[in-house]
Amino acid sequence: MLSANIQAGHSTRAYRDYVVRGWGHVLPNGKQRNLDALAELARPFDIVGLQESDPGSLRSGFTNQTQALAERGGFPFWSHQPNRRVSRIASSANGLLSRVSPTTVLDYALPGRLGGRGVMLARFGEGEAAWTLAVTHLSLGVASRRQQLDFLGELLADETRLVLMGDFNCPATSREFEGLYRRTALMPPPEPIATFPSWGPTRSLDHVFTAGFRVGEYRALPAAGSDHMAVAVTLEPLGNVSPAAA
Repeated sequence: MLSANIQAGHSTRAYRDYVVRGWGHVLPNGKQRNLDALAELARPFDIVGLQESDPGSLRSGFTNQTQALAERGGFPFWSHQPNRRVSRIASSANGLLSRVSPTTVLDYALPGRLGGRGVMLARFGEGEAAWTLAVTHLSLGVASRRQQLDFLGELLADETRLVLMGDFNCPATSREFEGLYRRTALMPPPEPIATFPSWGPTRSLDHVFTAGFRVGEYRALPAAGSDHMAVAVTLEPLGNVSPAAA
């Protein structure tokens, strides 16, 4: 699996780029080339969760980036959850690319001081082989993140085989995670890995949490110029369920 904040296909390679290349946040220049690179990054994986995927606005050339990545990466199934729109200039969504058909996809808005954050739930498999994937992108503010993680704790409390991935904008050891760990079976990542800023990572902001899986490889990968590194993880279901079934 892969979790990636793709920054709407924009490239940021230094802090100064937020200022001197700020036009890239509202214009489509260069984003198609970055989408090609992101599709190559995603291609080896079975399931990919996206954050900051533009569902179609001026800055993406009115391209639904989740759909484009699915087509270019050869993923037969995709879904997205638009969360925030700034007129027709910019929009943002959580996204899912999958080589396995989900049985259900559900969208939930997250609480917080400002709107525009959400979580997308996709369920896979049937019976004992069933499991749930949640893809999310939390707020920058501590108080809003605590509300959002408490909401996720309530939403995911009954899930026994679960993956929660995304950009959480804080380390997995932050105090706002206490409610999530208390309410759910989720375990923190096997080790903290720095994912931000991508050109010299020092902060661990992007994570994959699991319940009911054995975690194998867990590593960060460059995400085609995004200011966040992507997180790649290999999972094996616990119990008597074969990996193929899950």
